[in-house]
Amino acid sequence: MDSWLILLFNSIVLFFLTFVITKYMKRKSLSRATPFDFISYGVIAIIITLTSLNILDNIYFGLITLAVWALMPIILDYASMRSKSIYNIIHGKERVLIKNGKIMEDNLSKERITGQEFLETIRSKKAFNLADVEFAVMETTGDINVSLKADKKPVTPHDLGQKVASNAEPQTVILDGNILNEGLTNAGLNHGWLTAQLEIQGVTLENVFLGQVDSSGDLYVDLFDDMIQIPKAQVKEMLYASIQKSLADLMSFSLDCDNEDAKTMYSENAKKLEKVIKKLEPYLLR
Repeated sequence: MDSWLILLFNSIVLFFLTFVITKYMKRKSLSRATPFDFISYGVIAIIITLTSLNILDNIYFGLITLAVWALMPIILDYASMRSKSIYNIIHGKERVLIKNGKIMEDNLSKERITGQEFLETIRSKKAFNLADVEFAVMETTGDINVSLKADKKPVTPHDLGQKVASNAEPQTVILDGNILNEGLTNAGLNHGWLTAQLEIQGVTLENVFLGQVDSSGDLYVDLFDDMIQIPKAQVKEMLYASIQKSLADLMSFSLDCDNEDAKTMYSENAKKLEKVIKKLEPYLLR
């Protein structure tokens, strides 16, 4: 058989074999890959290259070696899922770098992290003042996670005792000018609703690059023509303002009315409406 046919055959076989191997290997970004992962990827790439170019005299030697380097990481991953001890041997243990606001210099030395490198990493976590840091740990991937002191953490709605509506996953309903039926179905909507929303915004389907529906049922669209400005829908804001005006009117009527029964009625209804507003605020103001 001609050399170029052998080269072509080997390349095609190894192409699909590599595709299968990468499908079964653990998915992780390069930034989270361990040094052993890099070595494994490099060795697999070298073996595939040598075998594909027919540099190895026997293709079966290359396939056996490739099988070992491809299967062993998969086997170790499954073993580490079953045993914490095996996981610690393969990936190592996380190491505390700051505890109770005190820097653990010995642990920094064990990880061979200089003071300058440590400060740069802490600043990348938006912690510019070490006095604000309560706890910091280096994960097995090399990432450093930081926890601020309780009085330095950003205030959340929970801290203020406010209820906030949960956010569901936004559904993409338009992409490249085409309607995505799966997104509409997941959002519980149909083509009629989508057409009506596009008419309200004054845009055509063909000019929409991307359309998404959020958890509130609002449609966001991005157009191919960036020069066209789409007015922001303010239906919820207008509804909230109308309810607030009704509350103000009821309170005004209760103050201006001379009839005691009517004054009481207006006052009680104002209190009821105020309770309704508090329940609706998380949904109308977000």
